[in-house]
Amino acid sequence: MMTVTVPTLDHLKKAYAVTSQATQITPLLESAALAKETGARQVFVKPESLQWAGSFKICGAYWRLKQLSTDEAKRGVVAYSSGNFAQGLAAAGQALGIPVTIVMPIDAPAAKREATAGYGATVVLTDHGDRAREEVASERARQISSNEGLALLHPFDDPEIVAGQGGAGLEALDQLVAKGAEADILFCPVGGGGLIGGVSLAFHHLSPATQIIAVEPEGFNGMGNSLAHGAIETMPLGPKSICDGLMARKPGEAPFAAVNAAGVRGLTVTDASVRRAMKFAFERLKLVLEPSGAASLAALMEGDVDVTSKTVLVVASGGNVSLADFMKHIADA
Repeated sequence: MMTVTVPTLDHLKKAYAVTSQATQITPLLESAALAKETGARQVFVKPESLQWAGSFKICGAYWRLKQLSTDEAKRGVVAYSSGNFAQGLAAAGQALGIPVTIVMPIDAPAAKREATAGYGATVVLTDHGDRAREEVASERARQISSNEGLALLHPFDDPEIVAGQGGAGLEALDQLVAKGAEADILFCPVGGGGLIGGVSLAFHHLSPATQIIAVEPEGFNGMGNSLAHGAIETMPLGPKSICDGLMARKPGEAPFAAVNAAGVRGLTVTDASVRRAMKFAFERLKLVLEPSGAASLAALMEGDVDVTSKTVLVVASGGNVSLADFMKHIADA
């Protein structure tokens, strides 16, 4: 079995020192309404939806691009993504002057496709039919890499991506200290695991008492299922989720190794609960969240984890959603 590198705390800090120069600090919002709703002592929300390119993804993408050789950076990179990594990588590439090609499933949200192209990336669409969309998209990305000599980047299964995403955790920890608080429970969404990999390592090193909950859509709980069985497992193909950014069928090896080291447990949420969370975030927190970005908030609000008298941190990972889709989800809540 291949040994996977798990980033150290120094590695996370080194990455954050670089990415923080190219991104913006997202606020840590305290919500009395959420505390009252859930019985928690305090609830803090970290809205990565307010980050450049609309999600946390630009952090890992920017750090990963900084690791390229001069020749690799000149030729450019290719990756596959359903949307948020696509936008983050495209924005990072634009900032660094590195050509970016993104392979996207044909059913990825139009708003994410258009935004990716808007950052200057070349977008290649794939029709996956009855196959898993990530399999078809990754195959096409590998073909392009081979044919055009572009560096092939993985959207989450890369220790450097994990290290770059850890900045959100380091930043939240600093903000909690400034408020005189310490998180008892952390809810973090999971697709392939890049975000929770980095965030969980930051908390593992600096706030080890914090209980970390990996939140996934029903039917796509590859991380939770893998953690429960002690090895990476692939979920079978099934119905889609509205959380398009969290529809990975299994976690990456690098994120799984990081999450395993930090001690995390899994939890699933329904589409209905995500819609309710999106509506609550809009009405009470004044945040526009995409479904994937509202998953961790949905997990808190559903009450499957007892947060009574606890201090809770919720990572709201993204807000890349069209107005039409957002209004439809709110109307259906």
